[in-house]
This record gives sequence, structure tokens and C-alpha cells, in this order.
Amino acid sequence: MTVATDDQAPWGRVDDDGTVYVREGDGERAVGQYPDATPAEALAYYERKYTELNGQVTLLEQRVKRGASASDVAKTVAHLKQLLVEPSAVGDVAALRTRVDALDSTVGELTEKQSAEAQEALAEAVAYRTSLVVEAETLAAQDPARVQWKQVTASVDDIFARWQKHQSEGPRIPKGEGNDLWKRFRAARSTIDQHRKAFYADLDATHREARQRKQALVEAADGLAAKGADGIPEYRRLLDDWKRAGRAGKKYDDALWARFKRAGDVLYAAKGEIVAQDDAEYQGNLTLKLELLDEAEKILANDDRVSAREALTTIQLRWDEIGRVPRDQVRPVEDRLRKVESHVRQLDETHWEKNNPERKARSEGLASQLQDAITKLEDELAAAEAGGDARKVKDAREALDARRVWLDALGS
Repeated sequence: MTVATDDQAPWGRVDDDGTVYVREGDGERAVGQYPDATPAEALAYYERKYTELNGQVTLLEQRVKRGASASDVAKTVAHLKQLLVEPSAVGDVAALRTRVDALDSTVGELTEKQSAEAQEALAEAVAYRTSLVVEAETLAAQDPARVQWKQVTASVDDIFARWQKHQSEGPRIPKGEGNDLWKRFRAARSTIDQHRKAFYADLDATHREARQRKQALVEAADGLAAKGADGIPEYRRLLDDWKRAGRAGKKYDDALWARFKRAGDVLYAAKGEIVAQDDAEYQGNLTLKLELLDEAEKILANDDRVSAREALTTIQLRWDEIGRVPRDQVRPVEDRLRKVESHVRQLDETHWEKNNPERKARSEGLASQLQDAITKLEDELAAAEAGGDARKVKDAREALDARRVWLDALGS
């Protein structure tokens, strides 16, 4: 008995002998048998085969959308076409063939698109690799004498690390272009290495010469110890030579400077002892000068030039006789005495301004003129008052008062 499946399974049926058919176009095709099973089970088996084929086609469609390799898509399309020639499956096989044919038609477009993308990526890769070469060549072209070699070395290492990363992760560059770029990069790096080695060789020679000069300066400084404080001037000359000697390398500079400074410390310690002895000896002088300053500062209240000058002269003589004071007290006591001297000098300058012959002559001449003017104005005032002319009285008094003020100013 034939099982009708038009409603439940429109794409297939099962014959009485268990043969399963799939409908294709206006006919049908036997796809196989499923023994020892019900017609529904047999039909379901071959429908699952169709589902598997449909899944493969759907997966390929998704891969195409995600940009799968055109060559891989072409291989898969050929494989699916082979499977769909006469598949042992029940379902819309024609629709699967149509979908696969559609995918086959996109392979050309996909190939063209991916080829263009590959060319673009290749051009970008060549440009990036070229930029790395230019970076290295720019570093190689710098003046070796002006280069900060620690920074340049780090930069070259960074460029090389980026080169290796791009080489392993980026698109493969054609061998010819890749080799040319690598030769340029290698030449630039080789130039940098040569410059760096030459620079450090010269630096080592410079450091060696500076080290020898400083070693000699240390020995000369050590030889001054027997002179004590008297060796300080010579030590200062050696210090000037030290500053001109140049760098000997941090390791040697620090050690040599420690020895050179230690030799100077010996000399300055000897000088310190002398100063300490002098300060102790001069302490009594300080006491005397402080007492003398108390006396001298009384002159600040004296406005008489002659007596102030006589008092200051006496104090200055006694000041010199007392002698030196401790070094840290020289400035304070000298400043106090300078203040008194400045006061007396100001008295002299004021006296000179008042008694300057030229100025005095001018003042006396002007005073005589003012006195004559005052006498004349007094007469005019008397006449105005006698005549009862109020306006003339007012003008005469104002003029008379003004000239009296000027005369008083000249006399002050």
C-alpha cells in the first residue's frame, strides 16, 4: 500500500516496499530505503538529510557575508554542487541548487573585491614598512656628535620591534619590495651602530684624558697638606683647572672628586683653626669697639659740625688703635660706625651748601635787591594809605608780604 504524504510531507513519499521518493519538478526520484521502520520514520530520516544540506548552504551564505576567502567559497560551492546532483534527501532540493548557484555567481565579485582589498592592504603595508625605514634613516642621518645615544638606541629598538610585529601580523609583502626595504633598514641600523661605537670610543678616550688630568690634580692637592692654610690659594687654582678638565665618567668623577675635596678640607680645616684662634684673640678688641661705638653714637644727636667732626676724628683714631675684631662681627660694628660718619659728613655738606661763595654771592645780591624793593613798597604803601586808595593799599601790602617771605627764605 502507498502512503500518501501530500499534506504532511509535500516534498516526498514512501512506497509500499519502503522506497522513499523526493518530488523534483513534475516527477519524482527514489532516494533510498529505510528498512524496519514506519513510513513516517523513513520519510523523517531523509528529511533530516535535507536539513543537513540546507545547513551547509546556510553556513556558506553566512561565511560569504562575513568576507570569507573567495577561493574557499569556490571550493565549497563546487562541493555542494556535487552533493546536490542527486542527493539522498527529501525537501526543496531545487531551492538549494538555486541558492548554491547564486553563491557561485558571487564568487567572481568576491574575488575581485578581495583582490582590491588585498592590493590596498598590501599598499598600506609597504607604506608602513617604508615609514619605518625612513624613521631609521632619519636617525642615521643625524650628527653623531649631537645625538643623545640612549634615546636613539631606544628608538631604533622600538622601530625594529614594530617591524617584526608587522612582519608577523601584517600582509605578506612581495619578496622583491620586502628585500629592498629590509636592506635599507639594515643599512640605516648599521650606520647608527657604527656612529654609536665611534662616539663612545671617542668619549672613552676623552674620559681617559680627563681622568689622567684629574688624577694629577688630586695628587697636587694632596701635596698641599703640609702648607696648611697657606696652600689655599694654590688649591683654588687647582680647582679652576679641575673645572676645565672635563668629565672623566661618573664612576671615576665621583671617586676623584671625593679625594680632591678631602685634600681641600684639610687646608680649610687648618685655616679654620687659625680663624678660631684669631677670633679668640680679637674678642677683647670687640668689647672695646662696642664701648667706643656707644660713645660715637652720641654724635648722632650733635648738630654742631665742628664739635661733631672733632669728636669723630678722636674716635676714629682710637678705633684704629684697638685693632681687628672677630670676622663675623666686622660687618655689624663697621655698619654702626659708618652711620655716625655719614651723619658728620651730612653736617659738612649742609654747611658747604650754605657757605658756598658763589651761592652766597648770589644770595647777597638777591637779598640787596629784595631789600630795596621792600623799602620802595613800604613808601608806596604809606602813600596809598595817606591818599585813602584802598586798592593800592591792598596791592602794596601783598607785594610787600611776598618779598619779605623771599628775604626770610634767603636768610634761612
